[in-house]
Order: sequence, then structure tokens, then C-alpha cells
Amino acid sequence: MTSTDPVPAGLARTGAAGPPDPDAVLAEIGSMIALILEEYAAGLPEITRETRLGEDLELESIDLVTLSGHLAERYGERANLAQFVAGLDPDAIIALTVGDLVDHIVAARTSVAGE
Repeated sequence: MTSTDPVPAGLARTGAAGPPDPDAVLAEIGSMIALILEEYAAGLPEITRETRLGEDLELESIDLVTLSGHLAERYGERANLAQFVAGLDPDAIIALTVGDLVDHIVAARTSVAGE
């Protein structure tokens, strides 16, 4: 993985056969977030399923746009973060966790694998 490449070496960008492993997705999202927030990396909490994007990581709008791009590059357009968030109520958006993203990506990739 290079400093500009959020996808760990050896992983396909899109179109991987079958649904992704949730633990692998969690690790990849954690790597993407660490890359986005690298100047703050020393102060980042451990990224778990329960880590909140807003309150714990303090991701700003531009960070979410960057993360969305990385997710689409890695998992394809089905992992569209903007569409996912658009379907949530305001309280759910505020409480959005890394685990919510993992579940969204696994579900999106599972639907691709099932087509």
C-alpha cells in the first residue's frame, strides 16, 4: 500500500468473487480512514465496528467525500456512501459507525455476487 493507495497490495479493486469477509472490510476501512487522517494518526482511536465516524473520528464532510471515493474504487459503485447515507434518518447519520459501513459494503457486494 502506498501513501496514495488506500487498497492494500494484492487486493482486487472491484469485482472480487463472492461477498467480502467483514473482518477484512473492517481492516480495509480502518486503513482508508488512517490514510485520510494520517496527519492525526497518532491521536486516532482504535478503529472497531463501534467507532463512530463523527464523534470518535471527527470526520468532516471532505473526509467523507474522500472515503466515499476510496470505497467506490475498492468495492465498486454499489458501495456508494452518499446513497447509503441518504437513506438514513438524521439521528442515524450522526451515530454512523464503521460497523454500519462494513455492513453496507458486505450487503452491497453480496448483492453483486448473487446477480
